Amino acid sequence: MTTKSMEVFNSTITKEEINALPVESFSGRIIVIQTEADADKAVAYLFRYPLVGFDTETRPSFKKGQYNKVALMQISTEDTCFLFRLNYMGIPASLADFLCNTQTKKIGLSLRDDFNALRKRMNIVPANFVDLQHCVKSFGIEELGLQKIYAILFGKKISKSQRLTNWDADVLTESQKKYAALDAWACLQIYKLLSKKGI
Repeated sequence: MTTKSMEVFNSTITKEEINALPVESFSGRIIVIQTEADADKAVAYLFRYPLVGFDTETRPSFKKGQYNKVALMQISTEDTCFLFRLNYMGIPASLADFLCNTQTKKIGLSLRDDFNALRKRMNIVPANFVDLQHCVKSFGIEELGLQKIYAILFGKKISKSQRLTNWDADVLTESQKKYAALDAWACLQIYKLLSKKGI
């Protein structure tokens, strides 16, 4: 199975090749969560799903030695993405329980960085997470970034224009919301495709 899969996918892709691809977008619902009460409702909804996509965003720091706490956590189903604004509410107990619960499988990328950032807000031990960086290697894909992995698998470009914007802003822009939701949703799509191929 692995050998067959390695024949299907390119191992790498260039920026020029990515720029020539059509742009991907998330067309589902995007729900911004800023209170513990809303977080409780969102988590209850997410617990109904066996599989979700996961990502976080942190306000970039342009000064050496200065670090910002993770501001946003995105958790996506096939058609709905919740944007948990951790800079407003920290990590509510219900969300912490979801992250540490083995009931739902959470799919992300470069999870060590995410977990380290989350521990600066709360000392949690996340459970039942899958890091796509480990999955793609068995398919011969050498790229580790979401944009390149997605382009190799789906032939579409994920725009990174919002990555270095202010995730601590009072109000997130529509572009920020769509960017954040797409990243979590894309992780879910990658895992589902690779699952069909035999991971």
